[in-house]
Amino acid sequence: MSSSHTDCHFCLQPLRGRKYALREENAYCVPCYDSLYANPCQECKQPIECNSKDLAYKGRHWHERCFRCAKCSRSLVEKPFAAKDEVLLCTECYSDEYSSKCFHCQKTIMPGSRKMEFQGSSWHESCFVCQYCRQPLGTKPLITKDNENYCVPCFEKQFAQHCYACKKVITSGGVTYHDQPWHKECFVCAGCKTQLSGQRFISKDEYPYCVDCFSRFYAKKCAACKKPITALGGAKYISFEKRQWHGECFNCAKCSVSLVGQEFLTRQDDILCHECGPV
Repeated sequence: MSSSHTDCHFCLQPLRGRKYALREENAYCVPCYDSLYANPCQECKQPIECNSKDLAYKGRHWHERCFRCAKCSRSLVEKPFAAKDEVLLCTECYSDEYSSKCFHCQKTIMPGSRKMEFQGSSWHESCFVCQYCRQPLGTKPLITKDNENYCVPCFEKQFAQHCYACKKVITSGGVTYHDQPWHKECFVCAGCKTQLSGQRFISKDEYPYCVDCFSRFYAKKCAACKKPITALGGAKYISFEKRQWHGECFNCAKCSVSLVGQEFLTRQDDILCHECGPV
């Protein structure tokens, strides 16, 4: 075999005055080159001759005339296209068949454009914005209300409750007292500052107090046992001449019989039943 370009490297026929192709510095006549190296067209199955343009995509080859949309037959040469199950489609046909619809504008999300997904639905990137400030949400934290998405600052500004005590946003949980929202950690006894969420408490002048503090600061003292009368839980008490008694303490000072609902007599600071009282 000759190393010059005067003869075909394969069939050894003279190349003088004939078209030829080079491969790895060797010259081949066109028939030999095509039979040895031409790729078969994916569409028509015929070899793509060396004098034809070979269009390749993911290891497959097409004649320029065969590189078309499988649905509408429009040429895909130098046009955007998409592949589905190894079938080539123009972007319009692909969109009609397979593309998602934007949850906001209901228009097709074209192949190649950025798509945002949230709660099982898809958006154009330009449609996935805060309902209030209209800024793109992208991958920022967001809150959904009535099927509308909000960035966290806008949601807090528009909808979030603010603690009556510290005025900061209540992001979760919270306590309602006198129709006002409170953080659990802010809802404390006005006296000792113990957290009252989930605890028994008593209101005084619109402030909450734990039972101990209310008893210490405000509860009347029983004339008999000297302990506070809180009336917590609906306990009954008796009042007489600016003095008060627990129901269970309102007894005859001499014989200890209960005087609740009974007639009684007084002697100095004592209360007595008729049997024990002075004749």
